[in-house]
Amino acid sequence: MSGQEDKPTAINRVRCRFEVRGRVQGVGFRPFVYRLARDLRLGGLAGNDTHGAFIEIEGPAEAVDRFVRRLRSELPPLARISELVREAIAAHGESEFRIEHSQHIGIQDAEIAPDVATCPQCLAELFDPRDRRHRYPFINCTNCGPRYSIIQGVPYDRPNTTMRRFRMCPACQAEYDDPADRRFHAQPNACPVCGPRVWLTDKTGRECAGDPIAECGRLLDEGRIIAVKGIGGFHLACRADNDRVVEALRDRKGREAKPLAVMVDSLETAGRLAAINPAAAEVLSRPERPIALLELRDSAPISRQVAPDLDRIGIMLPYTPLHHLLLQAGPKALVMTSGNPTEEPLCRENSEALRRLGHIADGLLLHDRDIERRVDDSAVLISNRPDGRALPIRRARGFSPAPIELAFESDRPVLAVGGELKSTVCLLTGNQAVVSEHLGELPNAETYRHFIGSIEQFKRLLRIEPAVVAADLHPDYAATRYAEKLGLPVVKVQHHHAHLVSCMAENGLTGRVLGLICDGTGYGTDGAIWGCEVLAGDGGVFERLAHLSYYPLPGGDAGAKQTWRPAAGLLSQIEDDFAQADPEAFARVPTEALNVTRQRLEHGSLVRTSSLGRLFDAVAFLLGIRDENRYEAEAAMMLEAAARRAASAEPLPYTIVEPRTDSAAMQIDVRPMLVEIIKQRLAGRATPELARAFHETIATMLSEATVRAARRTMLNSVVLSGGCMLNDLLGTRLCELLTSAGLQVFEHQQVPPGDGGISLGQAVAATTQSA
Repeated sequence: MSGQEDKPTAINRVRCRFEVRGRVQGVGFRPFVYRLARDLRLGGLAGNDTHGAFIEIEGPAEAVDRFVRRLRSELPPLARISELVREAIAAHGESEFRIEHSQHIGIQDAEIAPDVATCPQCLAELFDPRDRRHRYPFINCTNCGPRYSIIQGVPYDRPNTTMRRFRMCPACQAEYDDPADRRFHAQPNACPVCGPRVWLTDKTGRECAGDPIAECGRLLDEGRIIAVKGIGGFHLACRADNDRVVEALRDRKGREAKPLAVMVDSLETAGRLAAINPAAAEVLSRPERPIALLELRDSAPISRQVAPDLDRIGIMLPYTPLHHLLLQAGPKALVMTSGNPTEEPLCRENSEALRRLGHIADGLLLHDRDIERRVDDSAVLISNRPDGRALPIRRARGFSPAPIELAFESDRPVLAVGGELKSTVCLLTGNQAVVSEHLGELPNAETYRHFIGSIEQFKRLLRIEPAVVAADLHPDYAATRYAEKLGLPVVKVQHHHAHLVSCMAENGLTGRVLGLICDGTGYGTDGAIWGCEVLAGDGGVFERLAHLSYYPLPGGDAGAKQTWRPAAGLLSQIEDDFAQADPEAFARVPTEALNVTRQRLEHGSLVRTSSLGRLFDAVAFLLGIRDENRYEAEAAMMLEAAARRAASAEPLPYTIVEPRTDSAAMQIDVRPMLVEIIKQRLAGRATPELARAFHETIATMLSEATVRAARRTMLNSVVLSGGCMLNDLLGTRLCELLTSAGLQVFEHQQVPPGDGGISLGQAVAATTQSA
């Protein structure tokens, strides 16, 4: 009787079709569906199309309902369903389940999976002497390996990847064809018999004898610098515990002081270098494998030339089989910095690396799996807050091109070209915005060419032809000039408004909110350089409610490098002769430069700014911490490091001047604070205490200005954005103060608060602003 009861009948048998959107290609979704359907004894089919995946399921109604529940709750580790549309269709009497060939018809909007780190199962096989892929540096499966960096078209099938030229051997093909296998339709599937190979050369390209990985490990042990081809481009690698070696890398690469990332073999090794709490361990171990910025241990066995004068270090775990093997063969902690001359794009081709890195590297570890697009390492800041929040610094490998789902539907596709520094672009269509990987600094000619090529490649891959282009308001930005040449309607979005909207978009906020936006520079609607703003706005419009009082910035762009220049501009509003406000500090500046600056200040023709970033630079100068930024935000980072050496401090004086009219903005006057800093420094107060007091003052005055703006507008939600929000001391204290004042605070989680996130804000703003 029980067998008859279990047998499906025409009465209870149903068939449903499902359209699935989300990350469902290249992540083992179809084999998962196959195994789930077989487990529930359901018939039907599944396949990929240009939108995502489609499923038809037939069987008892109750079993179909169980299928839907388990479909959502038991997904493979990399899969994600954003939309599941169910439709009842006529039953066919089908009892077997099968995988259909991919369908290539229609507009492409399927989500493309990012590159992900080697999974535990593949890692176990990599080091198992009995496995046929033992020590094979390109081992992968549907749960791991390259995706975005090798894909050339959609659907994500092997002929649409750079693996198409490697014909699978019978053993690999059998795995690929078996729905019950972990490598079913794993597009980069390969083995030592049929797949890519790795080899080692000297700097001239001459191949070296012996096991390439073992020999490379030996050279790294000896202190050599090796260019290593990875997933999205090249790294320059060297041992991280030797000052001479790290200094040689810096000298050859032209990277004087900017921190270098370190790759370690395990969490145990990471814990010897940095403070690793459970939140940090979880971030380091994620499939994305980002560089995590962590607190450096005083006892860390590492060269202090890796991150000079800083108390944090960027650490990542290996994310390819090749990295795992290399760290087993050589030093357990390696500098792994981007494989490029400073400020230029990553190298991705073997011949290109020989040409561009031959003067830096002593050897090159190469392979013949082509890289379709350059994808740098992602980086996150691990906060010292109790929740260990991870704040994006650079969004690239592991995260890009995962879409950001929006709270609205756009009626036209938009291209946003971002800013000048930390360039990214964004393509928005429907309710999804896809932000590109980090592209670099556009003032560099090679990077600008890479930026243009990446846009075209991005449009082809996503099959999106924009109807409008969004750009920064600054007329001299290379990205803005590029946008103006496209022949499309151009929407220009004020820089800080774009920051506000980017944080709104990723947090799903609509309507009017407050924005506290703090950074180094952004072209304002009045022609001044903004950089410390309290705004109220939505995607379409904004109002400026408060800002740091304007001060002159001598030297223009030089003011972002030489920290005495913003100090001179600020102190010129205290003393007619700025140098007399602090003769001791300005004694470090050449007399001729001081005289030229005096003349320019007297003429009153200098650009005005409200930049918080430059205020950080000025205080770093006044405290004797840093006279020149050798890389962006160096002085500010050193100032924060100094502040962390003091336990706490009371805020220094400041003034907030209320506007005379409702249409004007509040002015935040920091002159009282600067006078007090100079006075207390001369009286002998310790630099860390003053640095901490400065941070406390900035957090207190910004939160007070924001709370006043909230009362004026009756708004309760505030977003925090801009590069200064990467200062953990400042961000943490701001959240505490604003939350305690009853405001709901939103921070970035998916795109950086710095300029790497503004393309998202531009794209969203362009959907509501008229071109």
